[in-house]
Amino acid sequence: MTVFILVAGAFTGPHVWRETTDLLSADGAEVRTVALTGLGGRPGDPGEAVDLETHVADVLAVIDAVVAEPGREIVLVGHDYGIHPVLGAADRRAGAIARIVYLDAGMPRDGVPALAAVPDREVREEVVELAAGSGVRGAGGELPPPAGDAWSRWGSTAGLSAATLDDLTARAMPQPLGTLLQPLRLTGAVADVPVTGVLCTGNGPGVEMLQIMVDVGDPGLRSLAEARVPFFELPTGHWPMLSCPAALAGTLIEAASGGGRRLAPADASRTPAHLRPFLLDVPERPRERTGNTDLYLPDGPGPHPAVVFVHGGPVPAEARPTPRDWPALTGYARSVAGHGAVGVVLDHRLHAVTAYEVAAADVADAVERVRADPRVDADRIALWFFSGGGPLAADWLTDPPRWLRCVAANYPILSPLPSWGLGATRFHPARAVSRAGRLPVVLVRAERESAEIAATVEEFLTEAGRCGANVEVIDVPEGRHGFETLDPTDGAREAVHRAVGAVLARLKG
Repeated sequence: MTVFILVAGAFTGPHVWRETTDLLSADGAEVRTVALTGLGGRPGDPGEAVDLETHVADVLAVIDAVVAEPGREIVLVGHDYGIHPVLGAADRRAGAIARIVYLDAGMPRDGVPALAAVPDREVREEVVELAAGSGVRGAGGELPPPAGDAWSRWGSTAGLSAATLDDLTARAMPQPLGTLLQPLRLTGAVADVPVTGVLCTGNGPGVEMLQIMVDVGDPGLRSLAEARVPFFELPTGHWPMLSCPAALAGTLIEAASGGGRRLAPADASRTPAHLRPFLLDVPERPRERTGNTDLYLPDGPGPHPAVVFVHGGPVPAEARPTPRDWPALTGYARSVAGHGAVGVVLDHRLHAVTAYEVAAADVADAVERVRADPRVDADRIALWFFSGGGPLAADWLTDPPRWLRCVAANYPILSPLPSWGLGATRFHPARAVSRAGRLPVVLVRAERESAEIAATVEEFLTEAGRCGANVEVIDVPEGRHGFETLDPTDGAREAVHRAVGAVLARLKG
């Protein structure tokens, strides 16, 4: 018999699993929920430092109780923070665990505390400050639970009704600081246990985006493409046990049997999507490479207008080739050069979602160097953003300089994903568009865009409509994220021609 052992995330306890537990039991599974010390379990003893090891021991106690009964196959499920004690316990009982399910959880590593996985930087800083005032490792200290909208600092609340959110707040418990600050200790034994990832696409990337990230070469994600790691998606926010318990129960049952979608490994036998040929046959153009910037030059002495193409990300620093040599970007640059504009492609340092400040500075510096080139008309510049580079457009929408004639964006992320913890950042085009005035914006929208990114585009367009922004939308029928190298269809080619024409018309008009 399958036994699901469910471990809840920060501030919550066994109560969040009630409906999921009932549904799993009705399907014939046995379910145990772990009551972590201080979070629905026993209160910590006076003076006791409740830390991650305390919670690991709580999970071990439940595992050992199940193991004592023969014929049980254990599936450990860790949500959010709960994956840390799950891994700590599984590492010590690896032979007893059939599968570990990461439920909208990060990828903990040996020696790293759970605090590192908290998305919101201000929350992380608050924990450190509280710990400093509570003694060594925050002994006895607690982090007060969030309330109302503050839950969104820990993950998307998409799918939760107001009543459910109120109940979540009413039942929430303070999180012992030591559980967030004590490093996770792993021997490596847990690496042999099969795992399944359940991705909540209202909170962060789905399977398609993970595949792109693996293809780009992120070394931290390489293990996700192993055959033993299947994935499921749930179109909801960070608390699926509350927003869609029936869908979650069905997913867990299928996960227990090893089902799910698998990623393709990045290897020499398969050309990753971003390195496949550009969908248009564009003639070669003269290229000049200076520092992190490449210029594709049109015929004639100039000065010519220029289009600066800003790649997406995050892209690992180790990725080769770097984005300025990716076929889609070089294809666009050669295309505009063939129509009389300088095509500019640069490498910027968006190596992590925490690096938008650095990447923005790289882009601004490249733009100024391009404008200073005597072959460029400094008063006729367009910026064209792609994918995860979309948030970098916010600065230019917020205060458009007079020489910026157009901003374009292909399949962009136009508001930070909830799992990034960047809700208060300035890199939020859906908010910035209200200050763009009459700056022309060309938005290229892929019909088969992933749900999590499509939601940010809709947020942007809703605000653009409200404030009367000058936005032209070009839809790519049946197009996917990165369609220029994935979908060489007539419809996609027509969309590229239209987008290039729209940007150049605004540059030359």
